[in-house]
Amino acid sequence: MTSYRNPAPTVDVIIELLHHPHRPIVLIERHNEPLGWALPGGFVDYGESVETAARREAQEETGLTITLVEQFAVYSDPARDPRKHTLSVVFLATATADPVAGDDAKTAAIINPWEPPQDLCFDHDRILRDYWQYRFYGHRPRFGTDLD
Repeated sequence: MTSYRNPAPTVDVIIELLHHPHRPIVLIERHNEPLGWALPGGFVDYGESVETAARREAQEETGLTITLVEQFAVYSDPARDPRKHTLSVVFLATATADPVAGDDAKTAAIINPWEPPQDLCFDHDRILRDYWQYRFYGHRPRFGTDLD
């Protein structure tokens, strides 16, 4: 019997805070390796939809009940996570309260998306650049073999 290896599905959520001017977003400081700042998110559990996983991870890591607005993009570069090959379905969401760190989040922060911290984990710098392009210029991320 042939054994297949597949990437692990994950979700990441860009949470816009509607009750603040300029709609800042939420980042978490990771308590576990790899250390640094990240979008709220994590692995999709077996039998769970990506939408349910996004809501669950946001609640666990930020204490926020979010409203999913749209599926933003999928990121699948095999090197995006140093632990193993993952693919992430990234969602845009909104919330109307301030985050409180929980689960494996050491800290939760409210940031302006155009001023991200330097020590972002995974490929979250690329995701936030794409998000800012989308919000500022209305351009959705483009994908192709030359962009991976």
